[in-house]
Amino acid sequence: MKSPSRVFYLQLGLFALLLFLSFSQYHWLSAKEPPRVVSAQDIQKAKTKYNFLAGLRLQAWQDLVDESIDLPEKIKLQKVNNFFNEVRFVSDQQNWGKKDYWATPIELLSVDAGDCEDYSVAKYFTLKALGVPESKLYLTYVKAIRLNQAHMVLTYYETPKSVPLVLDNLNKRILPATQRQDLLPVYSFNGEGLWKARQRGKGKEIAGGSRQLKAWDNLLKRLGQN
Repeated sequence: MKSPSRVFYLQLGLFALLLFLSFSQYHWLSAKEPPRVVSAQDIQKAKTKYNFLAGLRLQAWQDLVDESIDLPEKIKLQKVNNFFNEVRFVSDQQNWGKKDYWATPIELLSVDAGDCEDYSVAKYFTLKALGVPESKLYLTYVKAIRLNQAHMVLTYYETPKSVPLVLDNLNKRILPATQRQDLLPVYSFNGEGLWKARQRGKGKEIAGGSRQLKAWDNLLKRLGQN
């Protein structure tokens, strides 16, 4: 006959096991599943069309998303900004034989080269995949005063009235727009619309929305989002 003390410990152990299983099941149901930003087929295509390193860069992109999905937004910004700023800067003419071509993130990483639009687009879609609301993210055209030329950055608004943070490839530090006196904002847009840009707030919405931008529209078609 089993002693009472042994029965007690068996019951206690069974209770602990059931509690553990219950918690594990709840944790599995509540955990965020990292989105797939690139498929195994895309990686294989890049290896075949370009080289083995192209596939490694695409896998590193997916790894970035997998590792960052549960991080605070500000950390996501930093990791994504750092990741894409490692890509070489090359003009569209040299890269694609076109005056103006907006590459998809897969194209950008496959050739390991792009320009300011490509960096900004890749950061935008990666942060969206990581759960950052589109309402906080804007592709923003600016004039780079020191270079005296048009430039694009990604801006992040913590709130609609916040001074935006600037994710840029020229200055790789993420700074408030008020500390980027070298940039003169012109207009900003995302999938929700197109606005005349100001340093604080989104500015006045431009009639016609982001459909005015043919390069953006073509990019969305190639991404299958239009």
